[in-house]
Amino acid sequence: MSRNFFAETTAVLFGVLLLVGAASVQAEHATDSKPFAEKFLLLQLSDGESEKQDKVLSIAGNLLEYYGPDAIDIEITTFGPGVRLLYADNSRQERISSLMAQGVRFTVCMNTIDTIERETGNRPELHPESIPVDVGVAHILDVVEEGYVLVRP
Repeated sequence: MSRNFFAETTAVLFGVLLLVGAASVQAEHATDSKPFAEKFLLLQLSDGESEKQDKVLSIAGNLLEYYGPDAIDIEITTFGPGVRLLYADNSRQERISSLMAQGVRFTVCMNTIDTIERETGNRPELHPESIPVDVGVAHILDVVEEGYVLVRP
């Protein structure tokens, strides 16, 4: 066998390994609900302003429409005053539920909720499908390490 044969075989095997490696990196990001997602977005909401809440929800909706709900994995993480978005009595419940039905995850910082309860004596009721996380900012760091792009509108 010639040197060319071994060089070509090695090059082909190396190429196959690169493709397999790229596929496994992609698979790390894909969630069970979004196995074919190609884009991974984390939207941060730490402001309680009504305008910011609307902007975050609009961005999520626009991206779902642009890419298609199966091609983008979106999570909205709330902490600080941003947790108000996920209060059960928020007027945006219908929009939030619609986005959830399309696979958008909404996480809420329980550290913030605990602080609100300590300061006010009342624990706010949250959207029943919101996902509690211990510390919102730590959760953001973890998700960004997994390869999600962080956007803070």
